[in-house]
Amino acid sequence: MGSMNFGLYEMLNRYKDFKYDWERPYLENSDDLIFCNTFRDIEHILRSCSATGTRFEIECYDIGHLYTAAHFLDRGLLEPPIFIQSVFGIRGGIGAHFEDVVNMRRTADRLFGKDYFWSVLGSGKSQMRIAAMSAVMGGNVRVGLEDSLWDGKGKLADSNAAQVRRIRAILEGLSLEVATPDETREMLKLKGRSNMRIAV
Repeated sequence: MGSMNFGLYEMLNRYKDFKYDWERPYLENSDDLIFCNTFRDIEHILRSCSATGTRFEIECYDIGHLYTAAHFLDRGLLEPPIFIQSVFGIRGGIGAHFEDVVNMRRTADRLFGKDYFWSVLGSGKSQMRIAAMSAVMGGNVRVGLEDSLWDGKGKLADSNAAQVRRIRAILEGLSLEVATPDETREMLKLKGRSNMRIAV
């Protein structure tokens, strides 16, 4: 929901061996990487995709991104309830401290009231900790290999499913219920696979 610096170069301090030729240069050059997402870009995406009934995952890497989402909601280019995905722990965005999570939630509550669903993702080692914080605050969670390669300290995850099993155990340990796919579609007002046009 906005342009930002997006640095992954610090991973070079932790990893020396790479499987593919592109990995090291990509990380080295990320100290000069700007993820570009201007107001014009956002408006174009919202206008062109809304006509097909697309629902949006609004990824917010910092507090300012929440204000940008509120701006487009006020303009009528987003239809409530909106789905805010707060991202923590990426260099260039908000940190992964408990107070960062609380600040993001409080700001979203103030800006959107009951017109949104809140979810989080924590990058790398903070993935499960951030997810547990969100759950305790009444939020939703996202896990997967896109955000973290780990399934516990020092253990690489075998699959997305391994991370899902871990967070499910955490949620159920907190006496929380995990929504079914149908409940999730209803909550987020998704059209469902049967109403999608799939190009073959």
